[in-house]
Amino acid sequence: MRCLAVCQDELVIGMLNEILLPGFEVEFIVEGRPVARRLHDAGVNVVAGDPRRADTYVKADLGPSTCVIIEDNARRSLKKILEAVRDAGGTLVYVLGIGATATARRAEELHTDFPDVSYLAMSELFGGPLLTELSRSLTRARVQQYQRYLSDADRVLIMLHNDPDPDAMASGLALRNILRRTKATAIIGTIQGVTRPENLRMVNLLDIHVEAVTPESLKEYDRIAMVDVQPNYFGGLIDRVDLVIDHHPEQPGYTAIFKDIRADYGSTSTILTEHLRAVDVNISERTATAMLYAIKSDTLFFSRHTNRVDLEAFSYLYPLADAALIRKMEGAEITLERLEYVLKAHRGGTLTGQVFCAFLGPSPREDFIPYVADFFLQVEDVKWTVVAGIVKDLLVISVRNLGYSKNAGEFVRRFFADIGSAGGHRAMAKAVVPVQRFRDKFGDLEGGDVTARLHELVAQFLHDTKEVKSQKLEGKSEVAS
Repeated sequence: MRCLAVCQDELVIGMLNEILLPGFEVEFIVEGRPVARRLHDAGVNVVAGDPRRADTYVKADLGPSTCVIIEDNARRSLKKILEAVRDAGGTLVYVLGIGATATARRAEELHTDFPDVSYLAMSELFGGPLLTELSRSLTRARVQQYQRYLSDADRVLIMLHNDPDPDAMASGLALRNILRRTKATAIIGTIQGVTRPENLRMVNLLDIHVEAVTPESLKEYDRIAMVDVQPNYFGGLIDRVDLVIDHHPEQPGYTAIFKDIRADYGSTSTILTEHLRAVDVNISERTATAMLYAIKSDTLFFSRHTNRVDLEAFSYLYPLADAALIRKMEGAEITLERLEYVLKAHRGGTLTGQVFCAFLGPSPREDFIPYVADFFLQVEDVKWTVVAGIVKDLLVISVRNLGYSKNAGEFVRRFFADIGSAGGHRAMAKAVVPVQRFRDKFGDLEGGDVTARLHELVAQFLHDTKEVKSQKLEGKSEVAS
């Protein structure tokens, strides 16, 4: 996020520079060239210019998504500065006052001419409100941009990944709310429909319509948005979309007019919660219930890949949701069919050095494999689970882990990206590999041999990771000495 800060007080500049970096790209505008040179020599990104002139901000490349922070030092030129910023196209403007009383008085004085300007007391700098406000303003600007862009489309397709999970479906509902559309003008679609028992239960209880789409039907839509998935997932079928919102690591190989990808978030529903709140859209009980259930499901109730923002989204949605419906949806997670595969993994799997590996053999559904991986991660002394199974002619490998050595995504990319698709987060990842390619690389392995080979790969990965960390620590020691 980019910020332009109009300040003259070097102490204020130092404080803002310390607070906003490294999360924001900050450039300061000061009037005096000697002050600018002195700050530049101290490592501050600064330019000299007249803050009362619009061309100063044009030269600084002020855009509609650039935040402008103006120090109010009680001079009468504040109004001229605000006019110049507005004339240059600035829309996200914050004024920092010396004290709470003075800031409130100044806000009242200027409200008629500058109703969209936000006012904060200098004392609030260290409490977090400034960073929260800047982040929310950026999100608001981003959402308003794609709202306007999609508003003139007759039909929008909100595309989900195959066999969509709660996070994908809830995100689809949320985006439809943000766009203020109905199911007739914003279709939630997928190429392969919902099959997992708990997801079907969610569809039925919340009356979610997920329509089947075909590659041929994609051209029937005026705009295409994707949630909880990126175009590369579809293997070259779609290389250009209008909007992508996702919490998985960003992938190359496609273009998007707008994108909001936050790999440090535990769910896409968390991102959409921030979008809804940023533009003050009312969240219906049905949508809140779906999103709350999605956050719980994707984070395993905050036991994996959880961020502070996931907890904030959960807290915000909780009073809006139907807790009884969520309990009904959760009741579908354990089925006799799934327990059969848990028992199969228990019989054929092995636990070595806190790593549990198992090969399930042929499986009628892909979801059995990650379910088993999640199940055995709850076993005492297990820190890694690697569970594989064959779905049609594909070998699907699910990886889960706990503790400080979490690098599941890097593990699958290292060993399987060259023969199939592989990726994920630090705590959870998946690889999908054609069986023949797996055999070509690792040999024509039987069930027990597959389990043994998975153990070997994890052991090699953890050993190499430990070596790299050790070398880095040695390097630091040498520098320190």
